[in-house]
Amino acid sequence: MSFQELINQNKPVLVNFSANWCGYCVKILPVLEELKNRVGDKANIIEIDIDKDSQVANTYNIRAVPTIIIFKNGEIRWRQAGVFPANELERLIHESL
Repeated sequence: MSFQELINQNKPVLVNFSANWCGYCVKILPVLEELKNRVGDKANIIEIDIDKDSQVANTYNIRAVPTIIIFKNGEIRWRQAGVFPANELERLIHESL
């Protein structure tokens, strides 16, 4: 499934834009794992390495990492750079259901 097909789904897709050299990106990984356990199949949670997939990062004008974007039906529902608690991200996903 292509990135575009993935974000065009009828359920929320949280995309974590990150990089291996980013310390904050490492800090958010356990948060995203916890979030995956909480939301189950209600949402997809994926990671895009901006160095390996620069075309997607450029398409969405990613200038800071980590940047999290929540998509639904191909539309951006929420976007922010930084590290966030699982509770906040879970709330945002539920608002996008």
